[in-house]
Amino acid sequence: MPSRLLWLVAALSGLAIVVLGAWGAHGLADRLDAGALNAWHTGVRYQAWHTLAFMMILVWRESVALRGQRLVLALWGTGVALFSGSLYLLALGGPPLLGPVTPLGGLVMMAGWVMLGVTALRRRLEPS
Repeated sequence: MPSRLLWLVAALSGLAIVVLGAWGAHGLADRLDAGALNAWHTGVRYQAWHTLAFMMILVWRESVALRGQRLVLALWGTGVALFSGSLYLLALGGPPLLGPVTPLGGLVMMAGWVMLGVTALRRRLEPS
């Protein structure tokens, strides 16, 4: 996927963070119980951190393209969709069968962080 499309994904995720965070703080605060609202904000928080990290990988790719960077982006994108997406749906009263999707998304995000470490370690340092 070309970098400009990946930047568009990051931009849309950033927009979603602001919209979903504001909706949680202002539109859902009186409608959801404390546990559901906490789950909602957890989803927003994890999406925000991974969107920031996603953008950092995009910047890194512009200076040094390494095998593994795309996989990191794919794992984080999938993980956020599963983790945060399931939390959003569960908070809004989605079916309980979505419950196992949340930790699965967390595992996929963790795999992305492991892959980031592997990618960095595989990089051959240039002699100074």
